[in-house]
Amino acid sequence: MSSSKEKLFPEFPPVSAEQWKEKIVADLKGADFEKKLVWRTNEGFNVNPFYRAEDIAGLKITESLPGVYPYVRGTKKDKNNWFVRQDIEVADFAEANKKALDILNKGINSLGFKILGDAVNPANMASLLNGILPECVELNFQTCNMQSVELIRILVAYFKSRNYDLTKIQGSVNIDFIGINLSKNHVKTEWIEVMKDAVTATAELRMFKAVAVNAHLLSDAGSYITQELGYALAWGNELLNRLVEAGVDRTIAAKKIKFNFGTGSNYFMEIAKFRVARWLWAEIVKAYNPTCNHDCPNQGSDNECRCAGKMNIFARTSSFNLTSFDAYVNLLRTQTEAMSASLAGVDSLLVTAFDKPHKTPDDFSERIARNQQLLLKEECHFDKVVDPSGGSYYIETLTHLIACEAWKLFLDTEEKGFYESVKKGEIQSAINASAGKRFKALAQRREILLGTNQYPNFTEKAPLNPLKGTSADACSAESNGGLNTKRLSEDFETLRLTTGKSGKEVKAFMLTIGNLAMRLARSQFSSNFLACAGYKVIDNLGFETVAQGVEAARKAGADVIVLCSSDDEYAAFAPEAHQLIGDREILIIAGAPACMEDLKAQGITNYINIRSNVLETLQELNNQLLK
Repeated sequence: MSSSKEKLFPEFPPVSAEQWKEKIVADLKGADFEKKLVWRTNEGFNVNPFYRAEDIAGLKITESLPGVYPYVRGTKKDKNNWFVRQDIEVADFAEANKKALDILNKGINSLGFKILGDAVNPANMASLLNGILPECVELNFQTCNMQSVELIRILVAYFKSRNYDLTKIQGSVNIDFIGINLSKNHVKTEWIEVMKDAVTATAELRMFKAVAVNAHLLSDAGSYITQELGYALAWGNELLNRLVEAGVDRTIAAKKIKFNFGTGSNYFMEIAKFRVARWLWAEIVKAYNPTCNHDCPNQGSDNECRCAGKMNIFARTSSFNLTSFDAYVNLLRTQTEAMSASLAGVDSLLVTAFDKPHKTPDDFSERIARNQQLLLKEECHFDKVVDPSGGSYYIETLTHLIACEAWKLFLDTEEKGFYESVKKGEIQSAINASAGKRFKALAQRREILLGTNQYPNFTEKAPLNPLKGTSADACSAESNGGLNTKRLSEDFETLRLTTGKSGKEVKAFMLTIGNLAMRLARSQFSSNFLACAGYKVIDNLGFETVAQGVEAARKAGADVIVLCSSDDEYAAFAPEAHQLIGDREILIIAGAPACMEDLKAQGITNYINIRSNVLETLQELNNQLLK
């Protein structure tokens, strides 16, 4: 067999990046390449429409292997398995145990229990864990921070009493004082001592995490990806540094931290985010010079414990972009998010039930959420291949760009002090400012939530009542400001609920006339625009005259008449429609014609187009229609 390498398709000459761009520019037919095809991300960098091998040439991360420091390609070497998690709110311990045993038989292998602090005692924990084999599943607990150490001691005693192998038990207790400060502005002075005690209490549980970085609080508040990542790294470094200063061995301290991230719908960016998270955290831990006290193939130079730099990642699909209306679309969002996280190699994953924004999830929605992950494993085989995105020109470039921006934010935050920045409210202000930009982008349709601000379900009538989120801590503490708690869709939902609860069926009539292509395009645009407020839309194929259209609108009982035609024809059609309609109905012109200023001078003041603020326009319409 010949040892020489043969090129594929040698009859085709190589094509340079410049030649590709020349062809693209030619096909754009005069449109600006930068404005048309280069995407300026919220994270502060540009994304090009195509990438080639030379774009990742020289990047050291492309030389990494799965399971090898700095873990950009994952902490696993030969497979991509992850824990499928479901959380249980524990009110009755026997019932929670019954539910846990049931879902363990349905594909779940990671349990999350949320327990009230005053309910933590040996009898309750024995009841909760009865029949569950902790060596075979991942067990995670969240309770009041001040009760967490006691919970750990009870767990250790319980495991020992039943002769379980403590070295095989995986899980965590979610101790997080900084998260409470972030979300509720509650400050505890003794938090370092509690964390130190928690690490000491879990000493025999080698694979058990005791300290949490709840970065999902940031993503659920509307942060950008680089913010979630940069602040999470600073947060983890703050915890690690405080533990070391308190006398905890630096290697043990690093191994006891668990990162709980959110995952949003920006598919490729989210994949890159988790790759960057592992990479940069490994670099941070390396700076602490963790040492390995036993013979290990993963040692670095001078007995460096490279295992200490392995980031343990739990990911949960975003709550920020879930919607109450057209809730089944949430399944598309959460599935995309679950795909990003699983492909990126997270250690455990929770898919949020699609109906959570407006009701307590039931057996059906919880089953669907479980099966979303099981499909990725059993049918898509996502658990069989480690880091399938490795080597992708696009994702490797995103990994590099996100790393640069996140590292800048990390260094800036570290210089100020993460905990001090939290106490001053600087982190909260930065996240809330980003959320505000996203709310504005949604209102202007620069960010899309399918079924909310674009293509709403015209027939959906149910007056849903969105539920408020639960406390980040399992203590009964009232919020005192902090991170944004609104979901992205809430303002649109409030708008639509206002329409539904008014008792009035608002009818919007499309008066289509003139140029066929333009009237159809603008009637479709206007129908989607006005349906976002819950109005009943009456579309039409077209009218011969404006008078016929107005007459038909009145027969239909229209409250709003939208004139849909071409820009050139509005100069004649709009004044005629305005004269016929008068003050009886609200006239809206679909588009932004060149004659708009002349029409405004005649008293025609309502226009909707791609530059309109959808939310503000509909809120103003509601103010006029629902008096």
